[in-house]
Parts: sequence; structure tokens; C-alpha cells
Amino acid sequence: MVTMVDQEDSMTRLHCYVHVPFCRSRCPYCDFFLVTRQDLQERFFSALNKETAERLAAVHGSTIHSVHFGGGTPSLVPASFLENWLVTLSRHVSLSGDAEVTIEANPEDLTTEKLHDFASLGVNRLSIGVQSFMSEKLLALGRVHTAAETLQVTGEAMDLFGNVSVDLICGAEGETMDAWERDLRTAFSCGVPHISIYMLTLEKRTRLESFVKRGIVTLPDEQAQAAMYARACELLETEGFEHYEVSNFSKPGFFSRYNLGCWCRESYLGFGPSAHSFRITGGQEIRSVNVSSLMRYMASPRETQESNEMLSEEAQINEKIFLSLRLSSGLKLDDLRHYHEDSSEVLETVEQFRAQGLLEIRDGVIKVSRKGFLFADKVAEELMPMRKVGSSQ
Repeated sequence: MVTMVDQEDSMTRLHCYVHVPFCRSRCPYCDFFLVTRQDLQERFFSALNKETAERLAAVHGSTIHSVHFGGGTPSLVPASFLENWLVTLSRHVSLSGDAEVTIEANPEDLTTEKLHDFASLGVNRLSIGVQSFMSEKLLALGRVHTAAETLQVTGEAMDLFGNVSVDLICGAEGETMDAWERDLRTAFSCGVPHISIYMLTLEKRTRLESFVKRGIVTLPDEQAQAAMYARACELLETEGFEHYEVSNFSKPGFFSRYNLGCWCRESYLGFGPSAHSFRITGGQEIRSVNVSSLMRYMASPRETQESNEMLSEEAQINEKIFLSLRLSSGLKLDDLRHYHEDSSEVLETVEQFRAQGLLEIRDGVIKVSRKGFLFADKVAEELMPMRKVGSSQ
């Protein structure tokens, strides 16, 4: 079982996320904020360092427990750019002795030299966007790396880092259950201690959505995707992985500290365009989002925030319910009662979900079942207080 930090620590722990928005090309299913203009990298990192110095002044002297370079494709940029940012970081805050420093990477970027460059920076965890170890499936997903490259790179990363996570997608065009199981077993053979499983979804205004609407691509239906997800849960459990969050599975001690910190509502600062931040300070909870425009971001790196919201009591409660039920640690039944003025109705809803096999109650804690993980968001919505988020008291 993943060990959660106590409540006092969760109020003070601080994490950092850096959104590096550059990609070689946009995958047909992707709706993340990114750009493909590589000539803007140097200018972007200059702006990033300015934003970082400006915002860290408010938390000068703090200790950072994890740093996560996401994107985009952070592995695409020169390691020297990341090194310069880490130097800027170190001028204002310090890293804890066991801090997790993660870089998201694509296999095609991870040469032996690049892997060693990252290790020399103090990176101690790699999250590799494998998506599949199968050649035909990689083509269907529009990925540019090959199955052979993926196997080689994952092996080299394991030799150097050990703490490696791979992403796998199920539900690609033409995928069968047998093919999906081969994909999973190939991942197991690499020895990686963390695997993230995602069902391929149609995001609005993506090329994949257009292809499906025009009949160019046909994806497995929801029932087939759900069966693949369920089979992954079974096989991962057999291999000794803990299902600690809806999409994430870890061997003991190898969960993502940054992601778990976000799900447990610990404070984190997001740097770069479109990055999100969450701060608990002075008894208040504040969420902010940076501008989703690289040009606007680079033009005013010291004024990057597009929105800044102080969370109402209802918003805080709804977040706690929503995020807790995505985690294997679950939600205390007493807390759920406390969140509702009249708890009888919500307890009836809990019993209905338990009768459907979606929820379990153990030692006074509500947890989603293996079946329930597929419906965690829907279950959470039904358990939230009836008042809308942000409504007046």
C-alpha cells in the first residue's frame, strides 16, 4: 500500500512542475498545449528562468520535494537548458535530500548520451511515453519511434536510473485483447517499476476525432476498451503492482511523488505556458493557471498568470472527494458525512454503489473497487454536496 504523508506534512510540502511545450510533431490524439517551432527553445527558457525567479521569491528558502519536467517533450530540448533552470531554482529554494526529479521523455530522444546528461543533472526518474511496444500499434497511434527503439531505450534507462515509468495506451485501431496482453507482458519483461495505463479517448479538435468522424479510423468500442483496462488491472496485480490511482500502477516504493502530491492536494508551483499551480497559504487555497500562449508567455514572463482563483469551501470539499476516490487510499466515511448537512442521503448513495460493486468500505474508509476505478469520476460526482462549486454560502 502506498504510504501517504500525514496531514501536517501535506500542508507544507511543495512541488514544482515545468511545462516544456516543444514537440517534434503533434500526435493525432493529443490535445495538450504544445508547439513544434524548435527555433523558440532558447527564447522560451530565457523567459522560463525569469518567471521562475519572480515567483520563487515568494517562497524563498522553501524545500522542494519533487520536480517534474512535463510537456510537450522535455527530452527534446538540450540538457543544458534544463540545467540552467535548475540553477535558477537552487538560488531560491532547496531540494529535499530524497527529492524526486522526473523528466517525461519520448524514446526517439533518449540516446545513450542524453540519458547520461539527464543523470548528471540529478534526474532520478524517467517517465517514458512508450504508448506501445508493438510496431503496428505505434503506427496506428501516429508515433514516430519504433518498437525496437523502445525496447532498447527502456532497457538502457533501467540500467542507468532504475526508477522508470512507461505509459501504455489501450484501444488503438485494430487492437485485440491478445495484442494488448502482449504489450503488457513486454512492459513487464523490461522490469519497469511503474506503469501508467490510459484508454484512448477522442479529445475535441484533435486529428483523431476528425478521422473517426469521417470514418477513416474505427476504434474499439467502450466495452472493449473497458475489458482491456480490466485485464491490465488483473495482470499488473499478478506482477506485484499496486493500483494506487485510476491510471497508475507501481511496485512498492516507486509511486510518482509529484503526481501523488497533486492528488493529495499538496502545494505545487507550475512554470511555463498553460501550467497550473495550487497553493495552501494562510488558511486559503488558491489555484492559478498560466497563459496558454507561448508568444504571450515569452513577452511577459513576470506576468504569466491568466487566472487566479481562491477556492470556496464547496470547491475544496468537491476536490477532496473527487481526488480521494481516484486513489487507492480512498476517503474517510466520517469526512464524507461531515461534508453533507444531511448525511442520510449520501450514505444511501454509498450503499447503492457498494451494492453495484463500485465501492468498498474498509475500516471506515470508502474506496473504489477494481470495477469502480472505471467509474471513479462519476461516483465522486454523485457523492459531492448538491450545492455547486463556487456558489455563495
